[in-house]
Amino acid sequence: MNGYRATLATNAGAGNGTAVEWPGGQGYFMATGTWGGGSAKLQFQTPDAVWVDIASGSLTANGTLKLDIPPGQIRTVIATASAVYAYCVRV
Repeated sequence: MNGYRATLATNAGAGNGTAVEWPGGQGYFMATGTWGGGSAKLQFQTPDAVWVDIASGSLTANGTLKLDIPPGQIRTVIATASAVYAYCVRV
């Protein structure tokens, strides 16, 4: 399932993104946007349905972060930023 891409935000502003299924494994969280001091962070839903931040899973400027995430639901949470595009791509 290498090359799997989850779209987390498309031209989005502040708020919680829609949850998407992640197959698990190593990948990159990437985002671009108009930051203005804002951020986009990646969250994972635990088996008891609680959303938790992924350590080192936050961007405050255009960029990427390498992550290893178990299978499950993921989403992005955008604070202050606008026109954000965010993805998780499995490698």
